[in-house]
Formats: sequence, structure tokens, C-alpha cells
Amino acid sequence: MARLTIVQARELAHQACVACGASEAMAKSLAEATVSAELCGRREVGFAHLTDYLDGLKEGRIDGRAQPEITRPLPAFIHADAKGGIAQLGFDLAFDDLANCASQFGIALFSQANSYTAGEIGYYVRRLAQAGLVSAAFANAHAMVAPAPGVQPTYGTNPLAFGAPLPEPNPPLVFDQSTSATAFVNIARAAAEGRSIPEGWAVDAQGKPTIDPAQAVLGALLPAGGFKGANLALMVEIMSAGISGGSWSLDAGHFRKGARSPNIGLTVIAIAPDAVEPGFAARLAGEVGRLQAMGVHIPGQAARIAPRENETIEIETAFVMAVEAFIQ
Repeated sequence: MARLTIVQARELAHQACVACGASEAMAKSLAEATVSAELCGRREVGFAHLTDYLDGLKEGRIDGRAQPEITRPLPAFIHADAKGGIAQLGFDLAFDDLANCASQFGIALFSQANSYTAGEIGYYVRRLAQAGLVSAAFANAHAMVAPAPGVQPTYGTNPLAFGAPLPEPNPPLVFDQSTSATAFVNIARAAAEGRSIPEGWAVDAQGKPTIDPAQAVLGALLPAGGFKGANLALMVEIMSAGISGGSWSLDAGHFRKGARSPNIGLTVIAIAPDAVEPGFAARLAGEVGRLQAMGVHIPGQAARIAPRENETIEIETAFVMAVEAFIQ
């Protein structure tokens, strides 16, 4: 493991993005999201995933100079066209408007099309929770999940995330999970390390269940919980690609292959929880405390929120070296 200060980690990510053709604004958004994922323990979508973005910038799947176009089709509906760039930049540019709109109307929606993969989807709801809002986020990706063995890949891993505020110094309550049995990056890592994968995670190219990650990479992931997970994947598909105007997973570009934007969809719903009863965060904290006393797992509590810039984080040395290679 390599140990970097938060400033060093952010600067490393920023330099690599600029070296690969990203604008200053895009590099800043992606560096912030990458470090945020690391600070929240989501290493698989931190520096490990940053190399996918860097490859995407160099190979044309991400337009490093893209300027998102943001419109307001309805009073509480904000829409962004990422123009082939990254999802995080459009959200960052619309964030203040989204938060203010939710506070004014009680609920607001941000939807975006034509971007690269949404990355760590918990990033979006965590930021809104820190602004005192309850939120949910939905994103799709290219088809890599078969609804059942023997069926062709139909959906992306189609993650969904939920966030709610808790009083400081507690981190927000946040969960971020795919509707597939696991994330694609976990299959890819198992293949690289020569490890087998659990039954129920994936099928091979013939649609048969497999525990060989090398065969799973050629096949498809499976949904979590069988048809129930497939139903959730369909819901996320509609909420993300359907509402945003992005590509359905069957039509989306691969995030690791080709020279075109995956054109995925992202939708984030923000709600003002104090509208009926002020003091929502404190009330939720009381319920969370009761659940924890019962032994219930509360997601998101390991996150490091607003750490000092000179604090350090551990990042796998291989990922640090891989990112550094894009700068040289």
C-alpha cells in the first residue's frame, strides 16, 4: 500500500486527467470524486477505476473538452447533456441549483444523458446528504448483466444509491449497491489474480453458470436475488436511461472498448426532509442509534467526511503506479 496525503492523492489524479486531455474543470471534478470514493472505503471505484477514465480519455470514449449543457425543462427538473464527457462534471455544475430547487419546492430532480460511466454513484447522494437533503440516484451502463442464465446480457450493473443526513460529526447514512450480484470490477480483479468467484455471480459466453472469472468476463453477470434483482435493474434502467434520454443498456457503448461515449443515463432525486417536521437529521440519528444497539448494520459509517488536507489515505501501490504512468 502507498500512503498519500489527501492533497497528494487529489493532485495525482488531477495531473493524470490533464495529461490525458481533460479540461481543468473535468480534471477537478474527477479528482474530487476519485478521492471521495477512497475516503469512503470504495476503493474499487476510486483509483482502481480512475485508470478506466484515463484510458477513456486517451481512446476517445470521453471527450476531455466537453462542456455540459444544462437546461430546466420544468421548474423542479434539471437536465444535463454531458456532451460525451464525464457524469461528475455535469452534476457538479448543477449541484447548487439542484439543492436550492429541492429546498424551494420540497423535491427536485437532476437527470443527465450522454456521459461516461457514473463512477461511484454514492458520491452524488453523499454530497446532497451533506447539504441536508435525502436523495436517491440511479445509473445504467452497457449491457453486461443477464436477467437469468441462458438469457443474453440485457442491463448494466445498474447501481442505485440512497443518502440521508445525520448530525455532525456523523457521516451521512449512505448506501450504494449494484443490482447485479457483484460489480464488474470484482470479476475483472478475480480474473487478474487467478481467483475463482462465488456461484451465482456470473455465466459464461454460453449462458451457463461459472465460477471461473476469465469465463465470466466473456459472458455476463447475474442479478442479485434472481428475478427480484432483475426487476430492480429494470427500474434503474427506466429511472436513468429512460428519464434522462440516455442510451438503454442494450444500446450503450462499452466503457472499456471502442472510441465512442457509452452515453449512459444518470438521475438523482433530492428531497427536503424538514418540510413536514424540522429536525429530521436528529430524529434519524435517534433511530439509527436504536438500530445499532440492536446489532443492525448502518451503511456509510466508515466514511471520512471533511478530513484535514494533510491526513493520509492508503492506496494500492499498483494503482498509484498505473496512474503515474499516464503522466510520464
